Amino acid sequence: MLAVSCLLGGGAAVAAPTADDPSWSASPVPPEGAAADEARPFFYLEGPPGTVLKDTLALTNESGEPRTFRLRAADAYNTRDGGFAVRDEGRSEGAGEWLDLAEDTVEVPPRTRAEVPLRVTVPDSAVPGDHPAAVVVSDGERDAGVRLHLRVSGPSLAALSVEDVSVHERADGSAALTYTLVNRGNTALRPRLAFRADGLFGQLTRRAARQLPLELLPGQRVTRHERWPDPPAADLAHVRVTVTAGGGARDQSTASYTAVPWGWGGGVLLVAVAGGAGWYLRGRRRGNGPGRAGATKAQGDGTRHEGADGVPAGAAGTSGDAPVGVRGGGSKDEGSGGQHELTGAAT
Repeated sequence: MLAVSCLLGGGAAVAAPTADDPSWSASPVPPEGAAADEARPFFYLEGPPGTVLKDTLALTNESGEPRTFRLRAADAYNTRDGGFAVRDEGRSEGAGEWLDLAEDTVEVPPRTRAEVPLRVTVPDSAVPGDHPAAVVVSDGERDAGVRLHLRVSGPSLAALSVEDVSVHERADGSAALTYTLVNRGNTALRPRLAFRADGLFGQLTRRAARQLPLELLPGQRVTRHERWPDPPAADLAHVRVTVTAGGGARDQSTASYTAVPWGWGGGVLLVAVAGGAGWYLRGRRRGNGPGRAGATKAQGDGTRHEGADGVPAGAAGTSGDAPVGVRGGGSKDEGSGGQHELTGAAT
């Protein structure tokens, strides 16, 4: 059954219209008696396999003309740079396939809100963890979406890895740090990243852990780029990237970066300086005697410490799918390449 209520004369509070088109919006129906600022930004449903979960979508038409909306459900995934996107029609295999809407086409009169019931039937074979989806709403001119966070009850695993770390010099004198994050668990993660670089003669920079502007969905991988604005002009740098997330997820990976601004001559000089520094340090160790207690063997560079192996089934490919602006904390893929600048003084 489709419920319709007029917005004039003290109707129930609804979520604010979208900035892209303030004439209409889509959101979960707010809790009974809730104020406008308490509106829900997304659906959140949880239950064991075999459960049927219910909620209601609100479509608000604040314009002076009737509007016709087309509705569909879809699986959600991360774009390559961390944006939130949904599968094309007919390509969903998870929560988007389990979600049924009472209507797939709704006409909403002027200054009116329509309420559309929805139902999620969790299969008996559903695996525990987060199953992201969205309700996609189209008026023929633009698509918008409302996230659906579905959690199937059962054991949860937070597992995050950072891979393929590299540093490259840029034409403007800065450096680009590139890395790939992989969610190897069954819960959505909000990663934090810390960065450190050490040169031949000590620490070059250190950035405390900060929240990355993305939600990494289960089984997904994203590649990001960080701008290092003040890399050394000439040095051999050892770069370490550490990522963490809720639930105890943590991983590290390293890379080497050689800054040589003067061509081959500068490279020879830098190698000579590195060799001299190594000779000096070895000489000092010899001076302490062969029996010095607590001596340790240096570990090789380029190692990484990884979480659980294997990516859960359903890791995304992006073929045939397109990003959609989605309510509920999601970010629309703007083609930014996931770039961020490593700013602030070293600590």
